[in-house]
Amino acid sequence: MYTYQYPRAALTVDAILISKQNSVLLIERGREPYKGKWALPGGFIEMDEPLEVACQRELEEETGIRIGELKQFKAFGAVDRDPRHRTISVLFYAFTDDELIASAGDDAAKAQWFSIHELPELAFDHQLILDEFKTEILNNNE
Repeated sequence: MYTYQYPRAALTVDAILISKQNSVLLIERGREPYKGKWALPGGFIEMDEPLEVACQRELEEETGIRIGELKQFKAFGAVDRDPRHRTISVLFYAFTDDELIASAGDDAAKAQWFSIHELPELAFDHQLILDEFKTEILNNNE
């Protein structure tokens, strides 16, 4: 394995799960940073898994929901998007017919569906992510 003399960014994946009722699935963070704030389900990749598999795993660990195919949306990598360190997140999305039953797990305190048009205060840059998703994906599907 190679070793590097320069710092490397951390890589995460996040899931945008949208129901036909225009609801999005969020988790309430159970740990810092942003403990108690709502966020998209997601987390750090494992070194031996593809990005989509990592996103499916994180979604299931945090919400109990298993999704087959996810589509990649885009990556977000603003320098200050995570107060812990430099983190780049790859976003994936899927549409569901109904608001699937979610149960919080792993580091999520709660899992709940919210109207995409009436969101609580979100952690990290997840409001920006959802705003771009609404503009680029949802508005094109309506």
